[in-house]
Amino acid sequence: MKIGTDIIAIDRIEKALEKFGDSFKKRFLCENEIKLAKKTASVAGFWAAKEAISKALGCGIGNELGFHDITISKDSRGAPHFDLSTEAKKRFSIKKSSLSISHDGGFAIAIVAISF
Repeated sequence: MKIGTDIIAIDRIEKALEKFGDSFKKRFLCENEIKLAKKTASVAGFWAAKEAISKALGCGIGNELGFHDITISKDSRGAPHFDLSTEAKKRFSIKKSSLSISHDGGFAIAIVAISF
């Protein structure tokens, strides 16, 4: 099992959204994720989640895994989970995973546990 975590200041995301608008969101979120993340804190949480996932996979965001290789969604209770692109699924043989996202005090944090 591997664990990944990431934390980001929500105002950092807010400044990027003010400067670049929707193009900033499209850089790392798919359309369904943009619909889910209505508040800036949620956008920051999704950023932290994708970073945490990449860390748990041991590669970071880069050549092996891009932001758009990871899709975050929520179950019927609102709990977050993620899926990988077809290519990433082949590269990383995940058996089980768990994702938690939280935001408070001006920060968003995500923690992921992955079993291979």
